[in-house]
Amino acid sequence: MHSNALAVVFALLSALTIAWGTVLRHQIAEQTSGDPDDAHGSPLLAAVMRPKWWGGVLCALAGYGLQIVALGFGTLLVVQPILVLSLMFTLPLSAKFDGRRVSKSEMSWAGLLTVAVGVLVIWGKPLPGRSIPELDAWIIALAVGLVVIVAMCWFAGHRPANERALLLGLVTGIIMGYLAVLSKSVVAIFTDDGVHGLITSWEGYGLLTCAAIGTGVQQLSFNAGALKNSLPAMTIGEPIVAFVLGYTLLAEKFQVQGLGWIAMGVALLVMVASTVVLSRKSVD
Repeated sequence: MHSNALAVVFALLSALTIAWGTVLRHQIAEQTSGDPDDAHGSPLLAAVMRPKWWGGVLCALAGYGLQIVALGFGTLLVVQPILVLSLMFTLPLSAKFDGRRVSKSEMSWAGLLTVAVGVLVIWGKPLPGRSIPELDAWIIALAVGLVVIVAMCWFAGHRPANERALLLGLVTGIIMGYLAVLSKSVVAIFTDDGVHGLITSWEGYGLLTCAAIGTGVQQLSFNAGALKNSLPAMTIGEPIVAFVLGYTLLAEKFQVQGLGWIAMGVALLVMVASTVVLSRKSVD
């Protein structure tokens, strides 16, 4: 059943849950990245040893489950912009844990982000496309993504800490963008063919692999350097990659013409700018 209204509701619930998980894992990253002796000198292993980290992972998994439900009702072009609103929830949660108030500047940028997302979802009126792309199209898309990801990871390994955090954050966003499209396909396969369809299709295994790699790279980006460098990259990288894949693989479309594309372009730029500003403020 296609219902953008239900997709919006579940996407908002997903954004809230993701925000909780992000705050918890940020706290763990801050506690472990400065302790090289913990867990045999590995910040990632040190994080995994903390119960709070697993709480953050469970929140992330629950948020992802809600995202899958949202994608079952609506298009990527509806769900992905709304997930960016997780920053709206991250700000007050971070402020509460840090014992501070949300500033007027943060509120202003949050308002701009909300308006931008509203324009993309309401003005754009996205149309659904195909749920399961052709295998040939998938092979090309995955090959391009793999080359880009491997190259960026190699380059990140030769850069200073903050640049490495930024690059790994962007890699995380790219992986999560692919994960969103795989999720859409998995939902369609399960709806049409049930559990047997998932077991006999490659998309389900691809989804699990992508999710595991994405979670690991995300934690590495948190521990590589300042969170204000990694969080903006991963937060904005995911919807942009999902937008591109939604258009090219799933053939989803916005219902705008002529000057309407100017409004959509401005909204996208505002969403990117406000996301970068808010994600940096949320971890300052």
